[in-house]
Amino acid sequence: MPKHIAIIGSGFSSLAAACYLAKDGYQVEIFEKNKTVGGRARQYKNEGFTFDIGPTWYWMPDVFERFFSDFGKTPEDYYKLIKLGPAYRVYFGKQDYLTIGDTLEKIKNVFEAEEPGSAIKLQKFMDDAQNNYNIAIKDLVYRPGVSPLELVTPQTMTRIGKFFSTIAKQVRKEFKNPRLVAILEFPVLFLGAKPSNTPAFYSFMNYADFGIGTFHPKNGMYSVIEGMTALAKELGVIIHTDSDVTAIQTENNTVTGIEVNNAFAKADLVLSGADYHHTETLLPQHLRQYSEKYWERKTFAPSSLLFYVGFDKKLKNVDHHTLFFDVDFAQHAEAIYDTPKWPEKPLFYASFPSMTDESAAPEGKEAGIFLIPLAPGLKDTPELREQYFDIIMNRFETVTDQKVIPHVNFKSSFCVNDFVKDYNSYKGNAYGMANTLLQTAFLRPKLKSKKVENLYFTGQLTVPGPGVPPSLISGKLTAQLIAKNN
Repeated sequence: MPKHIAIIGSGFSSLAAACYLAKDGYQVEIFEKNKTVGGRARQYKNEGFTFDIGPTWYWMPDVFERFFSDFGKTPEDYYKLIKLGPAYRVYFGKQDYLTIGDTLEKIKNVFEAEEPGSAIKLQKFMDDAQNNYNIAIKDLVYRPGVSPLELVTPQTMTRIGKFFSTIAKQVRKEFKNPRLVAILEFPVLFLGAKPSNTPAFYSFMNYADFGIGTFHPKNGMYSVIEGMTALAKELGVIIHTDSDVTAIQTENNTVTGIEVNNAFAKADLVLSGADYHHTETLLPQHLRQYSEKYWERKTFAPSSLLFYVGFDKKLKNVDHHTLFFDVDFAQHAEAIYDTPKWPEKPLFYASFPSMTDESAAPEGKEAGIFLIPLAPGLKDTPELREQYFDIIMNRFETVTDQKVIPHVNFKSSFCVNDFVKDYNSYKGNAYGMANTLLQTAFLRPKLKSKKVENLYFTGQLTVPGPGVPPSLISGKLTAQLIAKNN
């Protein structure tokens, strides 16, 4: 009889792991505390508008292709991809912006116009970034973080300096224009740390951005969750929603099952795709691998204040993805990482999926998602949310030169308290643990518990790190480790 695996959570990493484990012949059940699957990538609908609650960027399509191909499928079997052109727009002041096109040649032209001579430098930078991408995404990130020797390959030994320099140093060595520097440093924000703390090797994110491009799945990122859910069910995975796991039961330091909705569910193995810190609190103190001091010392990726806004008109002077870098980046970063507080002048990001996808909003209207990165653990009140909505809406009007406040049909918000309530997220972080030098690969929390037999972990707080593609990879890594050990 096949071994029975209980998976906690139904985000990208949990769904990926469930698919691989079911394919390997395990009996797999997923237990999701919320009403719908998806974890942080759930969906919100209101008055004919549809919003992705969590991730809105679709980068690294090759990782998704590799995932589905492992099951003899393609992404197109489940959802349609649209390449965005332009990829995004970056504002630096009132009607002052740079547009990032959908090919490297277009982007080089923008750089050259901004800083003569920078097109050649950008090509060189991108060649290096592509080499890093080929080493990282096609090889290193598919290693389970068990040993430091995983990082030692003929390819990485020639690039050892990339691990001890930083993105900030590498970018500033070649580019002096602060606007171009900001654009080149932007992609590593997905890794959850400041460019000055992120190893230069992670420039592979720039290749994901400029070299491969930005995509939008028709009907939003949630269509990827729906596709993975359909695949999981095809493979025999059973999914339970409204199923809150409140304890992991053990006997002789070995998993016996889980407490879910005040009932015991027997399992031979337990895999948690929920918050790693929270998962360990489901165990007695002596069976937890990592202390509270351990978590407090770690650098976490930011939390976020998000607004989902329905506008009663179409907007102008914005693209599907629009970044507002019209204030000091360093000051905002300091408010996240150095002296945690609400930023005085926040950078923010906006997504308008209805500019690409008519399913996101009723005809003649616009769906807007606004995000302000915040330090995790900040005080979160309705008054602060309202204050910051006013701040960014007024800036939005000024910078894009249009009236939008009178055209807000409705707004809904999601912030630190919601990340804790809905996802049991440590300090309400939004993206997991940052990929700094001392939190890379084997230095991250382990996929397999060292104290409880048959307990495993997957997701953004373990290897390879934050982001949607790494979450897919994390699910595969854990499934492979389970298959190897069982």
